[in-house]
Amino acid sequence: MDKNSMMDKARQLVENMDDLPTIPVVATQVLQLIEQPDVRIEDVADLMLTDQVMTARVMKMINSPVYKPEHEITSLKRALVYLGLRHIREVALTTSFINAFDEDKGAMELSAFWEHSFGVGMVSRIMAKKIGYQDLEKAYIAGIIHDLGEVFLSNFMREEFQAVLDSIKGKPIKLVDAEAQQLGTTHCEIGLCMAHKWNFPEAYCEVIAQHHTPSDATIDPILCAIVNLSDLFCSVRELNYGGREWVSFNLVEEEAWQILKNESPKLAEMDVERFCYDLDDAIPDVKELVSSIFTAKE
Repeated sequence: MDKNSMMDKARQLVENMDDLPTIPVVATQVLQLIEQPDVRIEDVADLMLTDQVMTARVMKMINSPVYKPEHEITSLKRALVYLGLRHIREVALTTSFINAFDEDKGAMELSAFWEHSFGVGMVSRIMAKKIGYQDLEKAYIAGIIHDLGEVFLSNFMREEFQAVLDSIKGKPIKLVDAEAQQLGTTHCEIGLCMAHKWNFPEAYCEVIAQHHTPSDATIDPILCAIVNLSDLFCSVRELNYGGREWVSFNLVEEEAWQILKNESPKLAEMDVERFCYDLDDAIPDVKELVSSIFTAKE
């Protein structure tokens, strides 16, 4: 099926969904406030405190292994000072995505989805730093949101998506290919429609649409390549949706690796095995972070 047909099908599905989640109002206001040149941490803290769920999850994230404070941080203002304005945007967006899909009612376990998403985000940030990509925060956010379309399929097309998952179990078939064949569209097109509905920046929209085909990217192919490889890496480690999908790859043979080598020739001399060991070190942190986030409301 061609891309246009799959986009048409995705648009129809997303537009016909009356109860599609939205980004919380407070998160949108926080993102707008941070863009102000004279913004004060106190103003951001006051605004975030109006959303108790966001505040609880921000505090959980700050005290997780991902951010590694020397001592437990108990005040939101101190947490925001510790983060700095750039990372406040990162945390506000992250908690918003989690709030938008908060009910574990889909074909795919929600915690497994977030373990994969956070894993891809963290590995993307590590990989971005390795190749000299300037915006590490952007790489992290792009990694977290790349599979948003999967949550839509899991929650709003539960039976159809479960049939897709069942059909590939133990078989060398990629989930995205099975989606195209059985649903007439994929999580890439559906995620793109959701991103447009939520007014995401174009670079993030492109990652959502092209993270399986980074060579088709035109806005930021480097970012798409980073997320592509991070996705593959997490899928063959323990952050793989519970092993629901068959994935096999050789890093140096991937088109995304070639894109990154063109950007950073020093990658050709890199010890790939050592690099993968470094990435492995992030896995326990991701699992602990997701565990803490999903107990934030208790």
